[in-house]
Amino acid sequence: MTVFKAVLKVLKKNIFIVILYTVILLSFGTLNFKTNNTNNTFKQTKPSVVIINKDENKGITKGFIKYVKKNSKIKKIEDDEKSINDALFFGDVDYVIIIPKNFNNDFLEGNNPKLDIKTTPSYLSSLSEMIVQRYLDTANIYKDSYSGEELNKKIDDVLKMNVKVKVTSKVDVSELSNSTAYYNFASYSILAIIIYIISTILSSFREKNILKRTSVSSVNYKKHNMHLLLSSSIFSLAVWLLYVIISLFLVGKIMFTGYGLIYMINTLILVLTTTAFAFLVGNLVTNKNVIGMVVNVVALSSSFLCGAFVPAKYLPDFVLKIAHVFPTYYYISNNEMLTTIEKINISNLTLLFKNAIVMLIFMTVFIILSNIAVKKKRRIG
Repeated sequence: MTVFKAVLKVLKKNIFIVILYTVILLSFGTLNFKTNNTNNTFKQTKPSVVIINKDENKGITKGFIKYVKKNSKIKKIEDDEKSINDALFFGDVDYVIIIPKNFNNDFLEGNNPKLDIKTTPSYLSSLSEMIVQRYLDTANIYKDSYSGEELNKKIDDVLKMNVKVKVTSKVDVSELSNSTAYYNFASYSILAIIIYIISTILSSFREKNILKRTSVSSVNYKKHNMHLLLSSSIFSLAVWLLYVIISLFLVGKIMFTGYGLIYMINTLILVLTTTAFAFLVGNLVTNKNVIGMVVNVVALSSSFLCGAFVPAKYLPDFVLKIAHVFPTYYYISNNEMLTTIEKINISNLTLLFKNAIVMLIFMTVFIILSNIAVKKKRRIG
């Protein structure tokens, strides 16, 4: 009880650290969700196309022009090389189609006439290419079975067909992405808060006068160490609970599903691992200024290298290899994998279990090293 009261006293003096990093997390979360929400709507874009027809406006030629006009924005320019090149260069048009003479007859006779295409490297140009190719491929299929206006009507009917898409997944991908972004960034706040607060608490217990009193007391050092660890764990669990509650408001209903439960458990394991590491740091470092440096080095470096600030998919391979030495890497890997899991089952969770076990191994090692460090210091003292 005495240890717990002392922990509370130190925590009250440093509560601004918890508030500071929580505000940072809230600011990032709000900004990130607004950015994601602006990308959730799809708006169809039609390419700007110029059609220069040197054939008669009949048959396949007529139907082709009609289809292209329906699926693009038709622009008109002068039929000369300079005007065409200028229009493409300045981005006034995306695609220029020059239909050669006798195109209709050559196409029906199977001579495979070529359209003269001028374009620029852009996604709208690629879209135009798809529009053109779709019509020609369809016309090739039916040209031997139909003719004249009947052929054009058949091609139109086929191209008007809409494919019915049945959505089998009920998972809201945007909410999963928001959850992953929130919890990935939360790892930075969790590391900074827990390492700083717990290390500061332990450094207070490592002051000479207090350390001497503890050494001469009847309390076994392992028991004393365990009391400190339990008190620190209660604080860490409070931080975990705070961030989970925040996620319920920020992220939404996904947190009340199996996915949300996995996010919570994964974060809890990171919290416990970070607590064990903070315990080790607190037993090795007694200077509070040095503790601040350790917090900055560990929290910032792991967040940058493991994908908390920048998604891991954008990081170079050598950076990700270095990131394997941090427990945060396995935590963030689990969060990222959740966005790719369509249905939660044992087979899908296998890799998540493996990453969780790695974090627990880190935690065990930190606890053992902490006990060794405390034992040696007591002997020296």
